[in-house]
Amino acid sequence: MALLSLNNISVAYNKQDILHDFNLDIEKGELISLLGPSGCGKTTTLRLIAGFLEARKGKFMFQDKDYTKVSVNKRNFGFVFQNYALFPHLSVFDNVAFGLRLRKVSKVDIEKRVSSILGIVNLTGFEKRFTQELSGGQRQRVAIARALIIEPDLLLFDEPLSNLDANLRMNMRVEIRRIQQELGITTVYVSHDQEECFSISDQVAIMNKGIIEQLDDPAKIYKMPKTAFVADFIGFKNFITFDERNVQDKFIEFTRNDHRFIVDPAVCSANVEKSKVGAIRPDNIIIKPSSEPKAEKNSMSANVKVSTFLGRGYQYIVDTPIGQLTVNHETENPYNVDQNVILDFPKEKLVLVE
Repeated sequence: MALLSLNNISVAYNKQDILHDFNLDIEKGELISLLGPSGCGKTTTLRLIAGFLEARKGKFMFQDKDYTKVSVNKRNFGFVFQNYALFPHLSVFDNVAFGLRLRKVSKVDIEKRVSSILGIVNLTGFEKRFTQELSGGQRQRVAIARALIIEPDLLLFDEPLSNLDANLRMNMRVEIRRIQQELGITTVYVSHDQEECFSISDQVAIMNKGIIEQLDDPAKIYKMPKTAFVADFIGFKNFITFDERNVQDKFIEFTRNDHRFIVDPAVCSANVEKSKVGAIRPDNIIIKPSSEPKAEKNSMSANVKVSTFLGRGYQYIVDTPIGQLTVNHETENPYNVDQNVILDFPKEKLVLVE
């Protein structure tokens, strides 16, 4: 039985559905990220769980209890906001202790619990400082400590690292994962940053227009996107719509404009019986000189139209018999514009999508 279940949830703003018949199960101790573009419904989902929004229909179950109508102050959930939402006139100690004082916890217990939680977030010795004396990362750790001090049943993050610079974001996401695993607390994390979500999550839900397109572990989503939307969102920029298909042993052979492609169903999350669209990352297409031999399958001639320097290598836009494709290649000896080349599509990197 899942710790948290959203069952056929619908949420609307101004009569426009943001979530429609939305379903999500989260297991105890799991960190799940909601990832997707602006307007996909990820923050709406988080605010619904927190109790800031009410579902138009559907049911929210938590610990086998119906939380659909439970008010926000009756949900023992910790919420970490994007802008920290700290009190500037209070010290670090008093910011963290705020929730305990509201709950009428004794002074002795407050001292003990604040000291403990500041140790967990590596802020021991900062008790008397004010928030304006802290760095962005330290403020975020204070916000996390304040959310954790109440010993929440669930921890919620709303784009907590978006206001930090790139290096600090990397450090803080490691800290968040460390804290979450150390405490074993079930966590829902919202972000638009793919790398951030993939690096800290047990499961990632890719959302689009109020639905989950794919819910899986990060490595599987990265290698085996289920839909064209997920594939495009995580960097599969090349799509091939095939004409015909034939099953050959454990592989499927497709054709497009007389070019033959072999796809391995074992590396696909999509319904391989129905899909006729292949996707491949620019990094996974092999580009080589036209003087080299061309394979009978998963290979074709192409012509370089645009060359762009990326630092570690080059990105090419190439004309092919099946349309323009994007290819990345690490090399110190780039191909020239209008140069003829050969492209190879490794069958273990070409995936079918719905």
